[in-house]
Amino acid sequence: MLREFKRPQKLMGNAFEITVVSEDENLANQHIDVAIDEIRRIEKLLTTFNEESQTNLINRNAGIKPVKVDWEIFDLIERSLRISRITDGYFDISYGGIDESFWNFDREMKGLPNPELIKDHLKLVNFQNIILDRENQTVFLKEKGMRIGFGGIGKGYAAEMAKQMLQNRGVTSGIVNASGDLTTWGSQADGKPWTVGIADPDNAKQPFSYMNITDMAVATSGNYEKFVVINGKKYSHTINPKTGMPVSGVKSVTIFCPNAEIADAMATPVSIMEIDVALHMINQINHLECVIIDDQDKIYSSQNINLK
Repeated sequence: MLREFKRPQKLMGNAFEITVVSEDENLANQHIDVAIDEIRRIEKLLTTFNEESQTNLINRNAGIKPVKVDWEIFDLIERSLRISRITDGYFDISYGGIDESFWNFDREMKGLPNPELIKDHLKLVNFQNIILDRENQTVFLKEKGMRIGFGGIGKGYAAEMAKQMLQNRGVTSGIVNASGDLTTWGSQADGKPWTVGIADPDNAKQPFSYMNITDMAVATSGNYEKFVVINGKKYSHTINPKTGMPVSGVKSVTIFCPNAEIADAMATPVSIMEIDVALHMINQINHLECVIIDDQDKIYSSQNINLK
């Protein structure tokens, strides 16, 4: 008899949960072990917390010299740059120059950072200064002090890779959930489609809508989990790479797309862009849908979405 086997696991600094549908518990656990190993491997590759990681090597050589990297990193950066172009730079892996030093969302912040300081650092945020050389398999950050980071795409990439690994091992149904960014395939043990709840931004535990999905990834970006309130205004932990300031005005964005990496990468820019611009962009891309909730609780959705 088919059953669902789930395992929560902290990976990449996030709460992951892997679900596989199987008849055999031992086999299911072996599958889950392999998926977790794959996510750990990717974490090592992408992390900025380890001096030896390729990401740090690229950052350390900013403005100095190109760095030879694994094809996997090269291709991920190339896909990231493609998303930067599509989103007009609202997705930008070189945002590392305006990181935690300015914005620390541990509720201790009492005031906004100095805009002049931010402006200075913003000069370093520009995806067009990430130079890829396919022939030599190198990455070069043009300006000294530039930094890249995969915070906006890494979880989705890891979820996608873990899913592929499970599918290659013959797992016909499952879910890889990277703390809310999830990818699904096949169906539940009882043969029904997986259902995903879209969180109500004012009550993260209470979904306001459900959708049946399969072979579909869902990513959510919202200010209901990490934010600060300064002078009565709520700022989300999503930073606009063009201004260096946190986003306000949108409570949550949910992206639906067959690929978890793309869903993850698109959730952030959609939450930063003007809503009508974001919807226009999403409506032009095949197999990409979204639901946006603004600060007034107004719900917007792309053309092909039917909310129950």
